[in-house]
Amino acid sequence: MIPPFKTIALIPAAGAGTRMGASTNKQYLDLCGVPIVARTIAMFESSPHIDAIFLVTPVDEIPYCQEHIVDFYRFTKVFAIVAGGTERQRSVLNGLNAMAPHTSPDTVVLIHDGVRPFLTNDMIEDSISQALIHDGVVVAVPVKDTIKCVCKGIIQSTPPRESLWQAQTPQTFRFKTIHGAHLSAATDSFSCTDDASLIERSGGQVQILKGEYRNIKITTPEDLILAEAFLQESERKEERCRFR
Repeated sequence: MIPPFKTIALIPAAGAGTRMGASTNKQYLDLCGVPIVARTIAMFESSPHIDAIFLVTPVDEIPYCQEHIVDFYRFTKVFAIVAGGTERQRSVLNGLNAMAPHTSPDTVVLIHDGVRPFLTNDMIEDSISQALIHDGVVVAVPVKDTIKCVCKGIIQSTPPRESLWQAQTPQTFRFKTIHGAHLSAATDSFSCTDDASLIERSGGQVQILKGEYRNIKITTPEDLILAEAFLQESERKEERCRFR
């Protein structure tokens, strides 16, 4: 019998990546010599604050993910690879259902996009600590551009920029809270694009944790170019530090 984990990273990586225009699903694309999803997993693998990792992939990709990602990179914290659903929300619920026997109500779950490899250890640590005192925590950054609300090509309004934040991941919750919110949404056939929306729907309060602009989600060819530039710049900084 495996005791309940205190902290779990849930990584949905079941998307087809149609916007990337590649023959390979985006999570397996090469990013400076390493698949994107492997770089993402590695951040949680190396964190002393994470007890276990649950991956969610398309059912027919589970053997590939096990062999070419988990086994090849020797990830020891990956507890399970779970079959995803037809959309992200269902994939997350599948992951939560799979981890249910290995949690307590206060187990902290960090839900993080498989193609967002630039999260930091500070984001992980701060998300966990804040999730223990709030209904949920979302890493986000203030928007830089003016946002327009548009209907049928016509601008309807311009919300004040200082009140707008761009949501990222990880989005972090206690297990009982997020699992209950997902089950309720499934019962009501309510759909949304991020997990925090389900907590907001039930009246919960979600705390914003300021993230970093480089914590991008890689979904287009342009994103991949930008991600490569981030990594190359990091390598140059490390090289300069070694010779100081």
